[in-house]
Amino acid sequence: MPDRELSATARTKHKRLRDQGRTDWAELFAVLRAGLVAHLAVPTEQGVMVIPTVYGFDDEHDYVHGSVASRSLAADMPEVTLTVTIVDGLVLARSVFEHGVNYRSLMIYAAPRIVDDPEEKLAGLRLVAEHIAPGQWDYVRRPSRKELAATRLLALSLAEASVKVRAGPPDDSDSPDATLGLWAGELPLETRWGSPVPDPALPDVIAPPAHISARAGNEVHPR
Repeated sequence: MPDRELSATARTKHKRLRDQGRTDWAELFAVLRAGLVAHLAVPTEQGVMVIPTVYGFDDEHDYVHGSVASRSLAADMPEVTLTVTIVDGLVLARSVFEHGVNYRSLMIYAAPRIVDDPEEKLAGLRLVAEHIAPGQWDYVRRPSRKELAATRLLALSLAEASVKVRAGPPDDSDSPDATLGLWAGELPLETRWGSPVPDPALPDVIAPPAHISARAGNEVHPR
């Protein structure tokens, strides 16, 4: 993991709610590790399109993939924005104005690079698969040449990124509203993996692999 601070460009410098801003690269990777779905904003002839997508990452890049026929992964995009947001709970204050959300989020600005090198493409796709289901890449069949040819992989540099995190109770405990006699606090949100559900066509003798069964009951977005 790079041992440096996040970029401080005109787009990533925290102007509002600066106390929620994070500058350490470790915070960026913490959100990337905890998240599962990113939203990729791309320019199209019809306007900006925002696509939910899974992703993988290494120390320098975030990788997203899709069909070579997809407009969202066109070869001529000058720049895209990728976001990841994790909701950790509601912040319930004594007034509607002070309500909020405890969250972890990031934004990445990058000129997408189409990955053509076969070795990097396989490595990037492995990162995507292993981020979503660790152990699955070595368990299932690898992509065929035909499947690789139909798949486009984009590499997004992590060089320009911004991270914000909010945690804790409402901010109105020292305001006049504290005398209203109303309950205020946090309502935490936790999402956990359930037990594996087999494909109906699967023979009964085939049990889930250990790396899948082990996830049951675990938190989806660990803190």
